[in-house]
Amino acid sequence: MSASVKPPPFDPADPLGLDDLLEPEDLAVRDTVRTWAADRVLPYVADWYEKGELPGIRELARELGGIGALGMSLDGYGCAGASAVQYGLACLELEAADSGIRSLVSVQGSLAMYAVHRFGSEEQKRRWLPRMASGEVIGCFGLTEPDVGSDPASMRTHARKDGADWVLNGRKMWITNGSVAGVAVVWARTDDGIRGFVVPTDSAGFSAPEIKHKWSLRASVTSELVLDDVRLPADAVLPGATGLKGPLSCLSHARYGIVWGAMGAARSCFEAAVDYARTREQFGRPLGGFQLTQAKLADMAVELHKGILLAHHLGRRMDAGRLRPEQVSFGKLNNVREAIDICRTARTVLGANGISLEYPVMRHATNLESVLTYEGTVEMHQLVLGKALTGLDAFR
Repeated sequence: MSASVKPPPFDPADPLGLDDLLEPEDLAVRDTVRTWAADRVLPYVADWYEKGELPGIRELARELGGIGALGMSLDGYGCAGASAVQYGLACLELEAADSGIRSLVSVQGSLAMYAVHRFGSEEQKRRWLPRMASGEVIGCFGLTEPDVGSDPASMRTHARKDGADWVLNGRKMWITNGSVAGVAVVWARTDDGIRGFVVPTDSAGFSAPEIKHKWSLRASVTSELVLDDVRLPADAVLPGATGLKGPLSCLSHARYGIVWGAMGAARSCFEAAVDYARTREQFGRPLGGFQLTQAKLADMAVELHKGILLAHHLGRRMDAGRLRPEQVSFGKLNNVREAIDICRTARTVLGANGISLEYPVMRHATNLESVLTYEGTVEMHQLVLGKALTGLDAFR
């Protein structure tokens, strides 16, 4: 660097200068989603969380479709065709508002729509994807079962042939969007292995009772799916997926969004801690003037922006077609754990106010307890990396 060239001023909001890595189109996507979340979520989400509801979810879905946030990294069929980095930035901004809102978008785009887009027939794509991209139809993704979480190969939901039809029986659990969905992508055992089915939720024998009494992801619709002799035509099966590789590839795509999203929750808590430390006075001066508080803020900033840098790196690899599932596990494992630690540290900076819904910290902290275990627990991602590092399978 020339001695005459001076670096730009230090930006406390972007201490590593990571915005320099973004193109104008990336910043435009980020700003659009941030503005939408500030207008449509942040003024209300504490009340939604306290009441354990997400009112107007169908209207929110249509608005998210209107800004291109649903299935945004998919091409064609009304989807935005955005880059992986742009999708990640959207996830970060949505989860900075609330993990439940990011979950709505992730399940819609990275699970339900992605499954149809990658494994569906042309007729299935044309029937469902444009309406899902616009938010007219909400989708859900049925893989986890009441007794089967980390071991999906042991699923009990099954589908049998009856003439030209399929008949599905079973239950799925902890299904985001389930009771408001118009279509469900359901994975079931068949004589030919695990297959995916596109199930209209008005099918006879299908029901989706909402799960209550949650203390995490409260501003989100979570349901059980019950399939009682649900009869589907032959063309309901996803033709491009047989075996676990189908649903696992969908999960990998959704986990990528979590890598970014968790940093949004962490950023919200970090910003709340910095603002509080600047204004809250103890012993005659602001909290931020004490060494111990500054040490906490410095450590939080380091992990937050390292996590964003990691997410950006994985996004560039995805855009280049070079991202491996093990690398997604690396990102999910690191970023969610660090995000929870940032939230907990922020809560100590805020003291008693840290538990109040007047601030976002406790809401994010409890939400991240769900994010920590869904779409792969800590232990499962550790074992994915352990196998990749040693070549030895320790899952069983």
